[in-house]
Amino acid sequence: MDPLTISAAGGMRSRMESLDMLANNIANTSTGGYKADREFYSLYAAPEAAGAISGPDTLPVIERPWTDFSQGELRPTGNPLDLALAGKGFFSVNGADGPLYTRDGSFRVSAAGQLVTADGYAVRGVDGDPIALSSASPVEISPDGTVLQDGQTTGQLAIVDFANPAVLRKQGHNYFQPAADGSAVPAAGYAVQQGKLENSNASSAEAAVRLVSVMRQFEMLQKAAALGGEMNRKAVEEVARVS
Repeated sequence: MDPLTISAAGGMRSRMESLDMLANNIANTSTGGYKADREFYSLYAAPEAAGAISGPDTLPVIERPWTDFSQGELRPTGNPLDLALAGKGFFSVNGADGPLYTRDGSFRVSAAGQLVTADGYAVRGVDGDPIALSSASPVEISPDGTVLQDGQTTGQLAIVDFANPAVLRKQGHNYFQPAADGSAVPAAGYAVQQGKLENSNASSAEAAVRLVSVMRQFEMLQKAAALGGEMNRKAVEEVARVS
């Protein structure tokens, strides 16, 4: 395969991965607390490239995806069990296989009298236990996460953070789980806002613009690959004619 076709094929592969990420972002623009995925481009150098910065033996690739943890817009809902975090940090919940972390504070009171997520995961307190609540009494939650009901403190939300958010891996659309080398620590500089939810930080307008751009790049690379194939075909025909 000639260098032009190889480079075009490498470019098309990286753009296909970009399209997958953009499509996922667009699909989750209305998912509460969703964090958009981005791509980090690099160059793959074949062993025979011998340290070349660019050339026929180096191909564009997405070295790794990364998650944009910037805060989304906080939207008032009026529901006292809807909570949003202003600043850094994550709510801690009891997942099926251990603690999970989320920015989606769309909570409710379960039949067992616990504060849970929309998926039924119990919200953890600073002591590691679920937050116990009664559905019959009003709930007040202070900016530091202290939960009060009938004038009594029933617990405090465990708001945690990570020194390096890159250790977090997505579990579903709005949950995160740290890698083995990532440990949660108490968050600082946050404020729990009751009666609000955090919107997705994936902008549908931005994602649509980027989607069109990536698709156009893909089309140009397709044309380059077709041109390389046509050049190869003509080269073979000319050799056959000379022979």
